[in-house]
Amino acid sequence: MPTFRFPHPLVLLVGFILLAVGLSYVLPAGRFERRQDEATKREVVVPGSYHRVAATPVSPLDALTAIPKGLQDAADVIFLVFLAGGAFTVVDQTGALRRGVDWLLDKLRGREALVIPVVALLFATMGALENMQEEIVPLVPVLLVLMRRMRYPVLTAAAVSIGSAAVGAAFSPMNPFQVGIAQKLAGLPLLSGLGFRLVFLALALLIWIGGTMRYARRHRETAPLAVDDAQIEAEHSAHEGGHRHGLVLLLLLVTFVFFAYGVLELGWDFGQMSALFFALGVSAGLVGGLGLTGTAEGFIAGFKDIAFSGMLIGFARAIFVVLEQGQIVDTIVNGLSAPLAHLPVAASALGMLGLHTALHLPVPSVSGQAVLTMPILTPLSDLLGLSRQVTVLAYQYGAGLCEIITPTNGALMAIVAACGVRFDQWWKFVFPLYLLLLGLAVVAIIIGIAVGV
Repeated sequence: MPTFRFPHPLVLLVGFILLAVGLSYVLPAGRFERRQDEATKREVVVPGSYHRVAATPVSPLDALTAIPKGLQDAADVIFLVFLAGGAFTVVDQTGALRRGVDWLLDKLRGREALVIPVVALLFATMGALENMQEEIVPLVPVLLVLMRRMRYPVLTAAAVSIGSAAVGAAFSPMNPFQVGIAQKLAGLPLLSGLGFRLVFLALALLIWIGGTMRYARRHRETAPLAVDDAQIEAEHSAHEGGHRHGLVLLLLLVTFVFFAYGVLELGWDFGQMSALFFALGVSAGLVGGLGLTGTAEGFIAGFKDIAFSGMLIGFARAIFVVLEQGQIVDTIVNGLSAPLAHLPVAASALGMLGLHTALHLPVPSVSGQAVLTMPILTPLSDLLGLSRQVTVLAYQYGAGLCEIITPTNGALMAIVAACGVRFDQWWKFVFPLYLLLLGLAVVAIIIGIAVGV
């Protein structure tokens, strides 16, 4: 009997584009009125303003042009992926990455089990601080070298990076793109509910990191790894190029420091991040002895390796483009939120959790989902006697946790693909942990109602 195989990521995303096209013919077109919100400086919907508009079903030609439009809309992210991916390929070709990983493992000899929790906590922290996602794609080569050296399955590289960052973001007390925007829109002080969120953040990371370590141990290779020619060459010249490797690794460290400072303190966008990684690649190539031609060829090799991941981000964006062209995003939001007004308080809160979970498939941006839903749900929660903080929690957990499972998350699709992992393999690993985390979210919401958070 033939076994079911999960569709190729590109096939899956095109299927969702076609589904969005079909929905534009079935669902009535409608829109909410919008206004500028002074607190967030974003356009938000006006509660109770939903109204029907003239239908604009998406034609086959429009569906096809939505794909390049999605690529254009995601251009800043895609260029970051290409330039940073090229830069890390250059760094790898100098031999510095392997040398650095070997040094790290030598220092951790006998304590290799610390690698997964330490790396996972690092990415979880960045997720909690700034919703780190697309920025992870260029780091995949480094993580793959590390995990392969430890004989862990390549899926572990995705789990400790995008998985940890998404869980950290979903339970974060301060993520500006999720809880920050939602609290502003709900009229709550920033960082309110800090202690409550920190408790459940710690529990969520215990679940995620524990599950990742369990998977890594169960699937760890026992035979020695095959050594490729590039590795032999790198190890053969280790003594001769040791100082060059050290300088390249120093450049890498300095780049990460500038990257964190630029994102957290200077408000950098993707263009500035891309420029920084391009400068890293050029500097590393010259310092690492590749020369101008070798550095250029390294960038080209990196572009080739990362191209598929970059394209997936654009195709995922095209789904939302189609839904917007059909003017059915607001219809979906209105249809899903209306029944909540007739539920008891606790059931309404859990219904909001389900609403945000369902909405994150057609609305893959967490910040976009906040500005779309919070102005509707906040007054509804007031009418129901539901704490606004719990309303924010329902959004945060519902939308945030979907980041680890939904195929419309371009960053997730890109990272899983860059690791060489099929999406059905990822789902098989992630779904039990997702259910545990969702159960934790339900507990948090019920406790939040009980204690009046």
